[in-house]
Amino acid sequence: MEFRMRFSLADIPQQAWKNGGGSTQELAMKTDAQGAMLWRVSLAEISSDGAFSTFPGFACIHCIVSGAGLTLSGAKRLEGKPLQPLHFDGGLELFARLNGGASTAFNLIYDPTAVSAEMQIWTAGSHVVPQGCILLFVLSGSAILQTEGRTEQLEAGQGFHGEAEARVTLSDGGQMVLLTLDPLLADIDGAE
Repeated sequence: MEFRMRFSLADIPQQAWKNGGGSTQELAMKTDAQGAMLWRVSLAEISSDGAFSTFPGFACIHCIVSGAGLTLSGAKRLEGKPLQPLHFDGGLELFARLNGGASTAFNLIYDPTAVSAEMQIWTAGSHVVPQGCILLFVLSGSAILQTEGRTEQLEAGQGFHGEAEARVTLSDGGQMVLLTLDPLLADIDGAE
C-alpha cells in the first residue's frame, strides 16, 4: 500500500499558543467516526518559559528536535533532552523552563485506550519502515523512500503519513522522526 499523504512545513500555517509562549504547526491528525481526536502530531516552537497545555485522558510523546531542551516540573519533574522522546500523561499540569533559549519540539498527543504509539529518531543510513500506520518527518538532510514501483525524495521539513512497505535511506548527517501508530480497536482503523 502506498503512502496516503505527503506534507511540508512550508504549506502548514503557524498558530500562536493561547499563552503566547510559542507557536505550533499541526502536521497530521486522526479522528474517530464521531469526530473525537485519536491522535495529533505537531511541531511546536517554544520561545519562553510557561505552563504546558493539559490534555486529560491523552498520552504525550514530546521530543526536542532543535535547541537545548527544557525542564518540565509539577507533580513530576521531567527532562526534555534533544532527540530523546519523552513519554508522559497529557493530564499532568506541568511548567516548562527552557534550558538556554528557544527550542523546537515534535509532539504526539494520542488516546492510549485507542492507539499504541512509538517514536524513534533515525540517523544516516538505510532503514526498513515497519508495517502499519506511520508518520515520517525529516529533521535534517534528505531521505529517499522506496516503495513498490515508487521512489520519493524528502528534504528537511517534509514528511509522509499513511501506510506503506518501504525502505528509507537517509543522507549523511540526516535525521528523521518515525512514528508508528497502531489502532487498538478494529473499528477506528478507517476513521479520519
